[in-house]
Amino acid sequence: MSYQAYQKAQHSAENASQVEYRLFAEVTNALMKAKERATRDKQMVEALDWNRRMWSVLSSDCGTEGNGLPPQLRAGIISLSIWVSKHSSAVMRGEESIDDLININRTIMEGLADQAKLQQRAQDEQPEPSPQDQKPINSLL
Repeated sequence: MSYQAYQKAQHSAENASQVEYRLFAEVTNALMKAKERATRDKQMVEALDWNRRMWSVLSSDCGTEGNGLPPQLRAGIISLSIWVSKHSSAVMRGEESIDDLININRTIMEGLADQAKLQQRAQDEQPEPSPQDQKPINSLL
């Protein structure tokens, strides 16, 4: 099996919280690397832009009809997205620290990790179907 095929299989087996966690980890890692350079350069601009775009997508998703999150959580994510956008601009101007963005992302990652564990536990607790419960494929046609 090729490495790409392995990655594709791994990603398809992930639940939503695990996918979101992985995205937050990648974006936060980019922010941390930009911080280490201690200069407002292209790498920092790209990391800040990636983080801002990720939060913008989350905000947009929370504003769509049919989003399954509780209204209060959706409102909180939208508010955080607005704050991230404003704070990112202040970081670029040298008025604020990138640390606050990293800390917010880490906090979200902790919540996503807890959620992923709960989802995995619920999935593990579901009983395996017995052979009597499984219908032959031709009976489904």
